[in-house]
Amino acid sequence: MTTSPAPQVAAPLPRRVAMLSLHTSPLAPLGGRETGGMNVYVHEVAARLAALGVAVDVFTRRSSLTEPEVTEFAPGARLIVVTSGPKSRVEKEEMVDLTATFADGVEAFREHEGLAYDVIYSHYWLSVEAGAILARRWGVPHAAMFHTLAEVKLRARASESERPERVEAERRLVQGLDRIVAATEHERRLLMQIYRVPADRVAVIPLGVDLDQFTPGDQAAARARLGIPQDERMLLAIGRIEPLKGLDILIRALAQLNERQPAVLTIIGGDDRASADITKLRALAQELGVADAVHFLGSRPHEALPDFYRAADVVVVPSFYESFGLVAVEAMACGVPVVASRVGGLASTVADGRTGYLIAWRCPEPFAEKIEVLLRNEQLRAALGAGAAERMRAYSWDAVAASIGALLGTMSTQGVAA
Repeated sequence: MTTSPAPQVAAPLPRRVAMLSLHTSPLAPLGGRETGGMNVYVHEVAARLAALGVAVDVFTRRSSLTEPEVTEFAPGARLIVVTSGPKSRVEKEEMVDLTATFADGVEAFREHEGLAYDVIYSHYWLSVEAGAILARRWGVPHAAMFHTLAEVKLRARASESERPERVEAERRLVQGLDRIVAATEHERRLLMQIYRVPADRVAVIPLGVDLDQFTPGDQAAARARLGIPQDERMLLAIGRIEPLKGLDILIRALAQLNERQPAVLTIIGGDDRASADITKLRALAQELGVADAVHFLGSRPHEALPDFYRAADVVVVPSFYESFGLVAVEAMACGVPVVASRVGGLASTVADGRTGYLIAWRCPEPFAEKIEVLLRNEQLRAALGAGAAERMRAYSWDAVAASIGALLGTMSTQGVAA
């Protein structure tokens, strides 16, 4: 990983941070059922905090017998694999009973190494549950980023389901945290309105993008490297394969495109647990007569994604909800216009009419209309893509890490009442 020069941080920094990512490893391949923007966030923030001189230990649950206990994935940043429950894959929904043993495993590692952590930074509600236990034991402040919230997901899509344990736990946990990090002002308002979190306990710090890796590039060269025909109209969607991502809307939109503007839809993401959803989407494409134009590529390493973005004419994010929308940000950083749902963080990152288009209605017709406008007009695509790349210059991971470091440092200096 290459990084830009680290920004100067005026606020005090913590000496050592324990980052908890119980249910998913930041080193796992992206696009699986439990891997996505959160994995990128944990990896990048940990690595760049370490570049600022903070010692960072990221803890995750052991899911196989072959994982090394400790891996230094960037100078000063380590991944520690903790045994909690079976040493095999466990569905995220079944991990609620593993949070206490996970906390015990983190404590055992800390004691064995003779370490003292200044602050805990937890990710997703399962980690927050474990982090709450450790914060009490260690007497240190506890910050968290939830990434998604159950009640927000349930409100975004009527057919969405969440275990009652998660709904109850999130309502309880938000009240006990010293700070909650929200990716957008929209998320901060939701925490205040739905969960009654005081405004002064929510810090708005966006996700970022690696501006050394995700950069505009030559479309023809990217397509040549990927073996994509130069004359193909290419739509791209990246992320987990699940109903909340709205890929059925995108396939229906593809079927509505003018026959004079035929396009191919490339979908990156999904693992063996997504097979049922992929089967349904393939059946829908077959029913609509576009099966030959929908290509499922499965998961791809994060470092391989820039060429796919550059090869695309349009990146589409039809999600019912995105707390931030990292795919949209990465696409725009690569100079590609985005057509996205006007939901969650997407409404903050995509500038409607300047970097792409935001769709207010979650139905295929408006998606098809805006996609068709972009496919017909090369100059418009280039102009929106250039505007997108310029806008994303403010979203560097270095800046994000500096803000997180300042927040955690202030908390560790002033204690739990910070």
